[in-house]
Amino acid sequence: MSLSLILSPFLAPPQKAHFINFPLARHEQRFNVSFPSKFRTLTTVVRSVHDDSSHLPVTPAKPRWENVLSTAASLYPLYVTVGGVVACLKPSTFAWFAKTGPGSYSLSLGLIMLAMGLTLELKDLVGLFMQRPLSILFGCAAQYTIMPAFGAIVSKSLALSPSLSVGLILLGCCPGGTASNVVTLIARGDVPLSIVMTVCTTLGAVLLTPLLMKILAGTYVPVDALKLSISTLQVVVAPILLGSYLQTMFPAAVKEVTPYAPLFSVLAASLLACSIFSENVVRLKSSIVGASSPPGSSPVPFIQSILSGDLGVVLLSVLLLHFAGFFVGYLSAAICGFSEPERRSISIEVGMQNSSLGVVLATSHFISPMVALPSAMSAVVMNIMGSSLGFIWRHIDPSDSDNRAKLDQK
Repeated sequence: MSLSLILSPFLAPPQKAHFINFPLARHEQRFNVSFPSKFRTLTTVVRSVHDDSSHLPVTPAKPRWENVLSTAASLYPLYVTVGGVVACLKPSTFAWFAKTGPGSYSLSLGLIMLAMGLTLELKDLVGLFMQRPLSILFGCAAQYTIMPAFGAIVSKSLALSPSLSVGLILLGCCPGGTASNVVTLIARGDVPLSIVMTVCTTLGAVLLTPLLMKILAGTYVPVDALKLSISTLQVVVAPILLGSYLQTMFPAAVKEVTPYAPLFSVLAASLLACSIFSENVVRLKSSIVGASSPPGSSPVPFIQSILSGDLGVVLLSVLLLHFAGFFVGYLSAAICGFSEPERRSISIEVGMQNSSLGVVLATSHFISPMVALPSAMSAVVMNIMGSSLGFIWRHIDPSDSDNRAKLDQK
């Protein structure tokens, strides 16, 4: 399940922005990004940078308690990783939450989406879309073609069971995860593009996710596209629109709440992922117990037996799906001539899914609990892969990549 990160395309006045500045060459376009936390407003201001540092605005520091909340919210990969370990060692830890599913899962995702809506102004989203329609439309098309297609390809190639095949395809048909916005920031990609792609693919999920599931997964199990569409509307689109409405009508109240929303949403997403994972641990442990080796023997056969069982197959399928999203997303953007920052944004956006939605739809509309397992495991795998890719790109100047590409063409 992806981290449902609240990052908004809200354009704020420069004097109120808190900037994180990446060192770029003179006269390059530069992104000054307000990044208070994973679930706070991401304010993006694009401006030309000159040698005179007096051109940069002097911004007030945030209160210390906000920095603490921001830091705590930024540890989402750690939360889901630790939670996954706890789910393996003691699945009953999350039983209190899992027993109330799928209602508790839908409520959690709805609250996360509501927090996203609280930081979103639709008029600013439309403005950003009008500025760069080609790259946004390409990114959205890549999201809903590459991942669904590879979800079907990987499930066929690995001969997954019908339940796991449906779960993997469902993960691929979900919209982009908002954790991608933070990874794009780390990777020095095009952050505004990432934000708008996330919102557009999320809104488009009402029609595209059920339609693609009907086409790709309908051969495995019956898929009720209408019910999937209604559920997506209820737990994703309606809370986002409600949050945007509340921000417009009650800005003062929303301003008081938003500092706490990031950490709450991170913890809710972590709890959602780990609860689903814990429900399937018992089934996965059966293959581990059957593969147990006698004391003193080599651990290699034991590990091989585990990885060749259900646990290994699910892990491998999720790894392959996300790798395909990152790689093919970048490659397709490069072939179409987009700039290096745009390539990185599209790659990350395509590769990182809103697997929280996958979990909710799987538990609400499919009988087998195994359908939700790929999305639950994706929470850990996807964030580790995306964060690693982001840190690699963080140390590669995107302007240098563009310059090398131009020299190669000459």
